[in-house]
Amino acid sequence: MRLELATFPVNEIHLGEEFRYDSGALVVDPKELLAIVREDPRIREATLAVATPGERVRITGIRDLVEPRIKVRGSGRIFPGILGPVQAVGDGRTHRLSGMAVMATAEYGGIIRAGTGVQRSAILDMWGPGAEISRFSSLRHLVLVLRLQPGLPELEAHTAIQRAEYKVAERLAQITERLDPERVDTLDLTAVNPTLPRVALIQCCLTESHHVHSGVGYYGLSIRESLATVVHPNELMDGAVTPDTTRCGRGYYPATWDWQNHPLVFGLYAAHGKELNFSGVILERIRFETYHGKEVIAHNTARLVQAMGAGGVLITWLGGGNAFVDVMLTIQACEKLGIKTALVTYELGGKDGIDAPLLHYVPEATAIISTGSRDRWAELPAAEKIVGPYEEIKILSYPGAPSVDPRGALSIEARDNIIGGVDIWGGQSWMCNAY
Repeated sequence: MRLELATFPVNEIHLGEEFRYDSGALVVDPKELLAIVREDPRIREATLAVATPGERVRITGIRDLVEPRIKVRGSGRIFPGILGPVQAVGDGRTHRLSGMAVMATAEYGGIIRAGTGVQRSAILDMWGPGAEISRFSSLRHLVLVLRLQPGLPELEAHTAIQRAEYKVAERLAQITERLDPERVDTLDLTAVNPTLPRVALIQCCLTESHHVHSGVGYYGLSIRESLATVVHPNELMDGAVTPDTTRCGRGYYPATWDWQNHPLVFGLYAAHGKELNFSGVILERIRFETYHGKEVIAHNTARLVQAMGAGGVLITWLGGGNAFVDVMLTIQACEKLGIKTALVTYELGGKDGIDAPLLHYVPEATAIISTGSRDRWAELPAAEKIVGPYEEIKILSYPGAPSVDPRGALSIEARDNIIGGVDIWGGQSWMCNAY
């Protein structure tokens, strides 16, 4: 499978009366885009705004971010199973508008009132210490502000938000169809070097049996009931793997943008044929409700790696809580089969960084790469402008936490309140000091 990924960098976004891309400047027609969004009766109100790095702007109610892309050659359509029929993607040519994102924000309270399924949305500062924390503050954002019809169940809300942002993103990328890109990267795993080791990426994905959407979809289908699944890394580039937009407003949950720009996938591609042979990606459902389930998925995933002929795996995950037990058992199962493992994970550690950094551990986990702490507090200064659906927000996670004015200075108890605030897959440039 061979995919050409053509890049059109965006340095400016302007709202106008046409669609145009020229030398990094993107002009969009908000009337046409909002007309597309308002076709869905589940959306009662929609507006657009632009947010630029360095502005004293705070964005509220964030549900997801997506990089505009469109398939211009090859099978299928971008975001298969969501915007179009289920057709295999990952080949041909795909255009992308890099350096920007369509940011979906939405006013939505949900109907689940307890547990981890309770609605969470995030904030983002485009300046100051909050911007330093998040990978998304360096992007230019076309912010889609949605207000949904009252009483929508979670799956309906997720579908409305996701289809709106994906339609807008595809329409923006359509501007580039007849233009010449600045750069074209070819993603192809066909050629291998037999003298190099075969390495796979295991992407562990948090799922929940009591929630209507598992948190991760493959061609639009929740992976909640699946065992480990092999996917071609090029499928991620064309939007075959997507998040639940009603729940990914947490710093340690990936947005659609993250799946499209997975740093470990790009890193393994860069090393392919030079330091290793990249064998592919395995999506592993984690957070089974019983220890028996956790043992089975670990065994299943390790056997799948073995069947792929990989002698090593890079393992990473998304989520929190007891799902990390599944991750560690997978490491153990792989090592027992002679498959070398390396784990990429964020740490916990508490406000002062002195608590246990990991929730579970097995002795076979001897190669662990930390991407930084999720638990550190942050002090954010007052904003000059608010973009988003909420005039009041909750920044503390305990039941009955008070609402606060997002315009004022904020004390953030954990960085997962900021979208992109936790470096889940090692895409940010952190350094540590040894004392």
